[in-house]
Amino acid sequence: MTRLTVQMIFLAVLVTFVACNAPPVPLDDIVIEKTFTPERCDRMVKPGDFVRYHYIGTFPDGKKFDSSYDRGTTYNVLVGRKKLIAGMDKALEGMCVNERWTIKIPPQLAYGKSGYGDIIPADSILHFDVLMLDIWNSEDKVQTQTYYKPEICNRTVEVSDYVRYHYNGTLLDGTLFDSSHTRMRTYDTYVGIGWLIAGMDQGLLGMCVGEKRIITIPPFVGYGENGDGSDIPGQASLVFDVVLLDLHNPKDEITVDVRTLPDPCPRKSKVGDFMRYHYNGTLLDGTFFDSSYSRNHTYDTYIGKGYVIAGMDQGLMDVCIGERRRITIPPHLGYGEEGTGTSIPGSAVLVFDIHIIDFHNPSDTVEISGEKPEICTYQAKQGDFVKYYYNATLMDGTYIGSTSTFGKTYNVVLGAGQVVLGMEQGLLGMCVGEKRKLVIPPHLAYGERGVDDEVPGSAVLVFDVEMVEMEEGLPEGYMFIWNGEVSPDLFSEMDKNKDKEVDRTEFSEYILQQVEDGKGRLAPGFEQQRIMDNMYDNQDRNKDGKITETEFKLKADEPVHDEL
Repeated sequence: MTRLTVQMIFLAVLVTFVACNAPPVPLDDIVIEKTFTPERCDRMVKPGDFVRYHYIGTFPDGKKFDSSYDRGTTYNVLVGRKKLIAGMDKALEGMCVNERWTIKIPPQLAYGKSGYGDIIPADSILHFDVLMLDIWNSEDKVQTQTYYKPEICNRTVEVSDYVRYHYNGTLLDGTLFDSSHTRMRTYDTYVGIGWLIAGMDQGLLGMCVGEKRIITIPPFVGYGENGDGSDIPGQASLVFDVVLLDLHNPKDEITVDVRTLPDPCPRKSKVGDFMRYHYNGTLLDGTFFDSSYSRNHTYDTYIGKGYVIAGMDQGLMDVCIGERRRITIPPHLGYGEEGTGTSIPGSAVLVFDIHIIDFHNPSDTVEISGEKPEICTYQAKQGDFVKYYYNATLMDGTYIGSTSTFGKTYNVVLGAGQVVLGMEQGLLGMCVGEKRKLVIPPHLAYGERGVDDEVPGSAVLVFDVEMVEMEEGLPEGYMFIWNGEVSPDLFSEMDKNKDKEVDRTEFSEYILQQVEDGKGRLAPGFEQQRIMDNMYDNQDRNKDGKITETEFKLKADEPVHDEL
């Protein structure tokens, strides 16, 4: 290879090197080397912008003459207003936040022949390693960028509203200065009345509950020239990533959204009613805090009397049994500024999805509906032995029981306490073949306790009843009556062995024989032996196990009734 060829190859390499690293301006002008450029650049420096940046200043030999890092503060300055040496004023234009440049400035665009005291000699070329941290302009406005918005937005933030929100707060370069998430507590405040920095007051307006937005705030509506004295430097732009969780106004009342309304609705709830209902309780952003369903038990309470929070007391008025509604309750009608201390935070709006199972009033009586058959020769009364079919449910239709399960009638003596009081009242006056619907309040049924695993406490019961058969009972207080005249030798007839005493066997056999012969009648619906024992014990005055003639008396002769 000839010397000329070697020189040509070296020259070609040199040209290539210079072409790859050639500055965009003449060598007597500034030279910029971009050491880091972020993927995203929303804004570039232009004349008139205010910037915050860090820098290290060195001479070409690497000797440092100045550094903002050493002073522990950024350099804050207007660009293009001759607040900087000419080369820096020119070089900063076009930089992005988080971009890093090495800027080489010739003397004529720096401190020239005069230098700068003892720090920078005359005719010095200066190198600056610059990291751009913040850019803003005095004409900037608060910027909002919504990156999530719920499909349903019934209301947005207005001036004087009280809000609860989470946020991450960063500087424009991404440096975190604060976060409500790390404190695990929302930021709770009024909006638009000066409780917040002006930029946040503006940036929150128009938000929906559940919305997520980025709010970028220039320093003059943030913390200004002085910052906050700790984590936020002076003249810093702020970026808040906000999710709105709650929103109300102190003037708010409850709101009711009826989801399902039964038709017909024969009665609506009023003050003093006792109600059983199911609910799911959430915060306004959907956060679950409680449910009666999870306990598998209704919430049971009086309404309108202060047994529940004020908003719920209001929301449960004028409802129908079976109705479903959503009740939204502002905190001043809920758990207030303190919350519950556990699942419900302070100043929280509450949302209850309610299903009304039943309600009654302590003054309620049995509701009876139905029609009598055309032929009704006899109506049931106290003491009668009746046989009937029934289907029993709660007010919401939940099955309780039915005679169809055991394939025969249900048989009771009215007035004997064999069924709940409401059922006895509902059966009175029925005819054979009649069908009735009985609505029985709990104080006439199974009361506050209910029946384990069958009937909930304080439940209203609904019975569909059909009277199948009945047998007329005896007058009140009687277990046996004579159909005709009573024998004047009654005691002697009972005393079969003529020992002047009547034992249990003699007594029972005699009475039952009178019944069989049609001369007397036992109270229907009771076990015969039980009646015999009861009648005998009443006649055995001295309780010695036998009846003498002096003890023996007819019921009509008794000042206090016995069984004869």
